[in-house]
Formats: sequence, C-alpha cells, structure tokens
Amino acid sequence: MRSKIIIANWKLNGNWSFNEEFANALSKGLQEIDLKDRQIVICPPNVYLQQMNGLLLEKSIFLGGQDLSDELSGAFTGETSGAMLKDFGCRYVIVGHSERRARHFETDDMVVKKTMNAISAGIIPVVCIGETQEQRQSGLMKEVLSEQIHSLVSGVADQIGNVVLAYEPIWAIGTGATATVEQAQEVHGWVRSEIERVNPAIAQKLPIIYGGSVKAGNAPELLEAPDIDGLLVGGASLMPREFLTICLAGL
Repeated sequence: MRSKIIIANWKLNGNWSFNEEFANALSKGLQEIDLKDRQIVICPPNVYLQQMNGLLLEKSIFLGGQDLSDELSGAFTGETSGAMLKDFGCRYVIVGHSERRARHFETDDMVVKKTMNAISAGIIPVVCIGETQEQRQSGLMKEVLSEQIHSLVSGVADQIGNVVLAYEPIWAIGTGATATVEQAQEVHGWVRSEIERVNPAIAQKLPIIYGGSVKAGNAPELLEAPDIDGLLVGGASLMPREFLTICLAGL
C-alpha cells in the first residue's frame, strides 16, 4: 500500500506573519488526528524555510523546497543547492515544475541533473511531468509524457525508487480547470505502465501524485483513484482551512 503525499506549493507567496498564522492553524487542525501513513509537505519560498522549520511541529508535516540548483556549489549567483535545503530541514524538493520548464527553459537533462543532486543530498525529489492543452488536443500527450518519463528513468537509473512523480497537466495549473478523476486516473495508470516497462520492480511502489487546480471539493475523489498517490496543491495551499480539508480528505 503506497502512502499518500499532500504537497503545498506556495510559489512566490507568503510573508512572516502569514507563515506563522498558517503553521499554527495547520498544527492546531491536525492535533490528535491520526494521519496513518499520510505525509504533508509545505514548500514555502526558500527565504522562509528556517522560519517554517521552527513552526511545523507535527511529526507528519515536512518541509520541501520549490527548486534546487543543477550545480553542487560554486560561482552560481542566486542558486540554492540540495545540501543547503537539507541544512534547513527539507525532506522533499520540487523538480521540473512546468513553470520552471517554461519560464526558465529547464530541459529534461537539467531535470535529471537536479533530481540526482537532490538524491545525493538525501532529499526526495518530486519530479513534475505534464502536457499543454495544445499537445493534448493534438494527440501528443503520451508522446510528450513518454519523453519526459524515459529521460528521467534512463538518467537516474537505479535511483528511480527514490523519486516521487507528479503529473501536472499544464492546462490545469492556475486556470481553475481540473482534469476529471477519470482523466487523471487514466494518465496515472498509463504512467505507471510506462515505468513498469523499464523497471517492473519499482512501478507498483513508485508514488505518482496529481497537481492541477486541486481544491477541497475534488481532493477526496482524486485520492480515491487507485493510481493517484497524493496531491500537489497550488493556490488552495495558501488558504489554511481549505488546505487542511485537503490534507484530511478521505481519512
């Protein structure tokens, strides 16, 4: 049985007082709640990692970074290494988010390098894959996803078991549009079958989570799908009550 992972991606949001209020509300809401094998991950901007590390006291809440460098150290202004994230208490880091791929021109090769840097630092990479609306409508969805998947699997080789995959249809990120549960499950099942083709031993163990306009209203159905092992939450993760409801969905 794969555990469920709920990840809050705050993106470029948050401030000192909001962070404190959010952490307090989340910790209070989870008091005496049996999360079973569910993990909750908060990914604030890097400048707030130290603050959040001191605020998140629940044993099932973990910190995550939103990105890391493809370099280990050196003259790379503005970069943050996996080792630095580890120092600040990060257990997870998001890698290859569609916004990074589009705005910062991150290639599949760069995503592989970042993934390996995260694993080397002892952090679990949450590697994002996804297609645009145009690619889906043109019948290229599986081709695009397959290229991303196989680049990752061949690049990390026997380390694939240390990865979390996140399917995020780009057309559903921040748009209010959400893949139906049937659409999401179909893609997740297909992604798992692609992994199985190259690494049967890992395929059924590999967590594959869904991201794309996740809300409290659709979280329970998404989490019930057999191949959806968690949620990558954007805008709704900035609303403590909404995010808490998502965290508890299906329990």
